[in-house]
Amino acid sequence: MSLKIRVITPDRIVWNTSADEIVLPSTSGNLGILTSHVPLITSLDIGILRIKSGTNWTPIVILGGFAEVEDNEVTVLVNGVDEVTSEDLDLAKSELEQASSKLENAQTDKEKIQASINLKRVSSRIKAMAFL
Repeated sequence: MSLKIRVITPDRIVWNTSADEIVLPSTSGNLGILTSHVPLITSLDIGILRIKSGTNWTPIVILGGFAEVEDNEVTVLVNGVDEVTSEDLDLAKSELEQASSKLENAQTDKEKIQASINLKRVSSRIKAMAFL
């Protein structure tokens, strides 16, 4: 028996397939989901959603949201996704440096929050590339 996972953004269905295992980036830490998991609703942080099919892991960087687990079905509603490809590594490293610099130079609380979110997003993309 396997899990069915759907990843949905406000404008499209990003992923709709079967999986053997799923790791969600919940706001309280990573949460592993296997078949016959108890029903659950959880909030999600910016981070890496990992989907395992067979021996392959597929990483998807999500930008926060919610997940529902029930009857071997996982529905992930997210604000957005960053698709990850190995060709983006140099660009992502450059963006990481820029994001770190913006966070260090942020003056207002709003600038600090935006810079922190962007830094987390770019860091997650770089970490996700390790799963490709």
